[in-house]
Parts: sequence; structure tokens; C-alpha cells
Amino acid sequence: MQEPLLGAEGPDYDTFPEKPPPSPGDRARVGALQNKRVFLATFAAVLGNFSFGYALVYTSPVIPALEHSLDPDLHLTKSQASWFGSVFTLGAAAGGLSAMILNDLLGRKLSIMFSAVPSAAGYALMAGAHGLWMLLLGRTLTGFAGGLTAACIPVYVSEIAPPGVRGALGATPQLMAVFGSLSLYALGLLLPWRWLAVAGEAPVLVMILLLSFMPNSPRFLLSRGRDEEALRALAWLRGTDADVHWEFEQIQDNVRRQSSRVSWAEARAPHVCRPIAVALLMRLLQQLTGITPILVYLQSIFDSTAVLLPPKDDAAIVGAVRLLSVLIAALTMDLAGRKVLLFVSAAIMFAANLTLGLYIHFGPRPLSPNSTAGLESESWGNLAQPPAAPAGYLTLVPLLATMFFIMGYAMGWGPITWLLMSEVLPLRARGVASGLCVLASWLTAFVLTKSFLPVVSAFGLQVPFFFFAAICLVSLVFTGCCVPETKGRSLEQIESFFRTGRRSFLR
Repeated sequence: MQEPLLGAEGPDYDTFPEKPPPSPGDRARVGALQNKRVFLATFAAVLGNFSFGYALVYTSPVIPALEHSLDPDLHLTKSQASWFGSVFTLGAAAGGLSAMILNDLLGRKLSIMFSAVPSAAGYALMAGAHGLWMLLLGRTLTGFAGGLTAACIPVYVSEIAPPGVRGALGATPQLMAVFGSLSLYALGLLLPWRWLAVAGEAPVLVMILLLSFMPNSPRFLLSRGRDEEALRALAWLRGTDADVHWEFEQIQDNVRRQSSRVSWAEARAPHVCRPIAVALLMRLLQQLTGITPILVYLQSIFDSTAVLLPPKDDAAIVGAVRLLSVLIAALTMDLAGRKVLLFVSAAIMFAANLTLGLYIHFGPRPLSPNSTAGLESESWGNLAQPPAAPAGYLTLVPLLATMFFIMGYAMGWGPITWLLMSEVLPLRARGVASGLCVLASWLTAFVLTKSFLPVVSAFGLQVPFFFFAAICLVSLVFTGCCVPETKGRSLEQIESFFRTGRRSFLR
């Protein structure tokens, strides 16, 4: 039996014409470079991720401040600090659950805009908080908005982006989340905690204003039978000089073949359940590497280890490294490919977590540990080891190891898991499945964040980092066995790969 031609591309993925038209990646790359409006639409959407990143690490400088608050209604105990740090993830899980409905009901753009309501309300509650319940409710609402945008923005960006630059644009949600976190760390050096919440309102308002002028996803519009509006949206995104009819016909054909929503019976079919399983497991592994508890308790972790620099400065430096690393990933994702960056990312995170765990277990301990976040002194590290003064430059190890962990995460498992989630999920299940992935991801984050402090108190700070290192090894194996390379392929080609199992489409 004659083998199919490897690497051949054409308008019909089941045949191989002699002279196929230019690939969608070639067409789209030229169109994207000629027309900057697709980048403007992406920027407008990912402002929601900026707010998400800002809100996620809001507790890093705020928990230490509230632990020393003279107001008895706002003074945080160990247990209250744990809830304040982790309740965000419960809200994010609820946001992911709501995205399963809103993503397909309102559409990607309107769902992102809707997230501004709980986000603005949450920041307002925390800015004017006069009791713990206002802090927790505000934190939950900003988490809900973050979970909703985390499910909707990657889908929106992947559906408006040309294949040739989809990797770079797909990294922008993570990039903006990192920039939001860095902004919080920087402002935390200057502003009191209430004003940090006030400052969080600004990107939400700008996002609403810009998105009001942006088009909806052409794929979503076609799925609702609004063909003319979809064509106008695609033409606006690609530019007036671009020939969008070939791309429009490909999207239209794929949408027509999947005009109905996937049923539970169909969900068990390999071409549907396989990509959902890949996306879901990637989101779980991403959280199990420890990124959320490390970011939430970053300053507190530095407070509780022997470090050379002030913990606030360490947190800001780590935020800057994270931003730089995501920029590197955005620039190389469409050149090096997704899998290579995932391998490098997991290897760096493994080495960093293992190093930090060994340093905490065998290295020096702070002479007089702070009590931030309830990370109390005597339960950390080896109780048989007497407290020692910081041993010179050896105390740079926690900062360097954390920097490398954040760098490794931001180069691969941070942005690429979000991008691959939006790339591999089938169109008929994309809205529901992306919400399911975010729900599972943030429930995992809640369990990790809520249990982090009790585990540290019972077993020592080194134990979570040894666990995170083991998960990084699992991530290496999973990447090699289960993750497809999607670089330079259209969403229709990726879906055809899972449907037919023909690996030639992904080479």
C-alpha cells in the first residue's frame, strides 16, 4: 500500500494536490505583518491577564503588612493568612466553571468583558476592607474574574491569530500575567496595601474600553450562523490588502462539519477525548510544579530562609526574571517549537526545585525568622540544626534557585500549556473543555496553596520543593509521550491530526 506523502499540505487534508495553494501559515504571517490590528485585538484581550497576574500575587506583600496591622479586625492569624492566600484559587475554579457556559453562550470577547464586573468589585472591596470577610470576598471575586479570563482569553487569541504568529501571540496571555505580577511587586515597594487594590482597577477599565472596538472570534461567529459578520471580522483582523477567502473557507468548512455541540457519547471518541485529556493533564501538571503557592507566598518564603537581600527586593527581582523569560518564550516559540521549550522548561524547574529543597534542608537558617504568612520558625527545615547566621554568598542560593525555577516555568510550562490548550481542543468542545481545564487547574492550585502552610509547619519547607521536583520529572516523560508539536499548523490541521492520526500533518 502506497504511503501518503509526508509533510504535504493543501486545502483538503485528505488529498494532496500537485500544486497546493500557499499554506495558511505563509499567508497569515504576511497578513499579520502588514496589518497590526490583530495585535491590537490581542493586546485588548490580554489586559485581562494583566489583571489576573496582578491579583494572583496581591497577597505577597499584603500578608506581611496585615500580619503586623494594628487594626484587630484586619490582623491576620496563621490560619486566616492561609485562607487569604488560597481563596483566590477557589474563585478561579468557579470562574473556569462558568466559562464552560459563557464561552459558547456569550462568545469569547463578551465573556472577557464580563469578567471586568467581578474584578472591579473585588478590588473595590479589598481597597475599602474593614474586616476579614471583605478581604476574602474581594479576593474570591478577583479570582473568579481571573479564572474566567484564563479560560476565554487563550481561546480568543488562538482563534484570531494567524498560524505563523500564533505561538508568539499565544504567549502574550502569560506575558501579560507576568507583567501584572511584576507591576504588583514593584508597586508593593511604594504603595500601601489599600492603594495596591485601587491601582488594580486601571487595567480592567482600559480592557473594557479597548475590547468594545474589537471584533469577536470569526470561528465563534460562524458557529452561530453569522457568516457575513465573520468574514468582516476576519478581513478586519488580516487587513484590507489580505486575501482572506481561502482561510475563511477552511474555517467555514471546519465549523460546518462540527455545527452541533459534542455529546457525551461523542466525547468518548478518541479524536475528542485524546486532545481534551492532553490539555487537562498539562494544566494539572503545570499547577503541580508548585508555581501558584510559590508566587502567592514568595516574599514569605524568602522571609523564612537565610537570604542575602531583603525579601521584598528578592520578590521584585524574581518578577523581573519571570517577565524576561516569557519574552524569550514568545520570541522562540514559533522557531524552536513547543515540545523543545517544554523539555527545557521542565528540566530547569526540576534542577531549581531540587536545589532549593536541598539548600533549605542542609543550608543555614535565618538568625531570627520573621513570622510572615504564619511560616513559623521552628517548623522549618531541620529542627536538629541550630540556627546559624547567613553564610555569605551561599545565601544567594534561594534567590538564584527561585529565579531559575520562574525562568524555566515562564519559558515553557507557563505560556505553552495555555497555548496548547487552545490549539488542540476540538472546536465543538473548545468552550466547555477549556472551562473544564481551568476548573481542574485551579482546584489543584487551591489544594496546593491551602495545604502549603500546614505541610511546611508539619514537615519543613524542603518537603514541598522535593515534591515539586518529582512532578517536573513526570512532566518530562509526559511531554515526550503525549504532547504533539503544533508549531506552524492551523487549528484545522491540528484537529485533523487527532481525527485521522496521521502524523504527517504535524511534521
